[in-house]
Amino acid sequence: MQLKWVEDFIALARERSFTRAAEVRHVTHPAFGRRIRALEAWAGVALVERGAGAEGADGSGGVAADAARSGGPVRLTAAGTAFLDTAEQLARELSQSQEELRAIAGRQARSVTIATGRTLARTVLADALPRVRTALQSAELRVVTNGLAQTVAMLERGEADFWLGYHHPALAVRLDGRVYTHTTLAADRLVPVSRANAQRAPQHALSAEGPAVPYLAYADTLALGRLVEDLLARHPLSPRLRRTIECDSADAQYEYVHRGLGVAWLPWSMVRADCQAGTLAPAGDRRLEQRFDVRLVRPKRRLGSTAETVWRALARA
Repeated sequence: MQLKWVEDFIALARERSFTRAAEVRHVTHPAFGRRIRALEAWAGVALVERGAGAEGADGSGGVAADAARSGGPVRLTAAGTAFLDTAEQLARELSQSQEELRAIAGRQARSVTIATGRTLARTVLADALPRVRTALQSAELRVVTNGLAQTVAMLERGEADFWLGYHHPALAVRLDGRVYTHTTLAADRLVPVSRANAQRAPQHALSAEGPAVPYLAYADTLALGRLVEDLLARHPLSPRLRRTIECDSADAQYEYVHRGLGVAWLPWSMVRADCQAGTLAPAGDRRLEQRFDVRLVRPKRRLGSTAETVWRALARA
C-alpha cells in the first residue's frame, strides 16, 4: 500500500468526483482511477460504489463514467466510509511526523554533540566551554554523559561529533587511527584526598605500614576506577586500604570525602580549590598519584561547519 493511494482516496471522498479529485492530485484521470483500484485491491473490498455500466479497471470509465451518466456524485461503500476515518488519521499523523522530523533535522544541523563522562563534563569540558562560546553563536551544544564504552560507541555510530575521554595505557580505548584524530585538552592526575583537620592535615593518611584507612572505591565500569586499580596493582608500596564504599560517581565520592568517610582518588582539577582552601588534603605523596591525559577525539572526515569551528577553537588552546 502506498501513501499516495490513501491521499487519492481522501481527495475522492472530499470532491465526490473522479475528475475533480484527479485535478486536485495533479494526475491524469486514468492514472487516478488505477490508483483507487489498487487501493481497493490492497483493502480486499470495494471502497467506492460501482454502477451497472462500469467499465474496466484501467480507470478510463467505471465509477467516473457512472457518475457522469447519472449526474450524481461518487458514493463510498460502507467499508469506504469506515476506511475514510482511518485514512484521514493516518495522513494527519504522517504529516505531523514529517514536520517533527524536519524540526529535528533543523536542530541537528544547528547543534554540536560531545559525548563524555560525567566527571569530565564537570571539570575539563566546563573549563573549555568559554573558548567555544563565540564559535557556537546561535548553535546549540549538546553534552551527553555516559560510561566509557557507551560514549565511544556514540562516536563510532555517528551520534556524536566529538568524544572527550581519558587517555592512559590502562584504558583499552580502541579507535582506528585511520578514521579518527585527536587533540589533547588537558593533563590531569588522580590524587588520593581526605577531609582535612584543623591543621590542614588529612584525617585519613595513607601508609603501607599503619592501620588500614577507609577506601572509597569506584565501580570497575568507570574509567577512573580502572586507573586507580592499575596504580594500586603496580605500586611497590601499596597503602593499606579497607574498602568501605563503592560508587560509580566521582561527584558522589567527592561528597563522601568531604564528610570524612574515607580516602578517594579524585581528579586534581576537581579538588584543587578544596585543597588550597584547606577543606581537603592529599592523603599520600606524589608516588600515589595517577597521571593521565584528556583527549578530544573526532572523525577525520569533514564535519558540519559549526562542529569544525568548535574543533578549531578547542584545538588551538
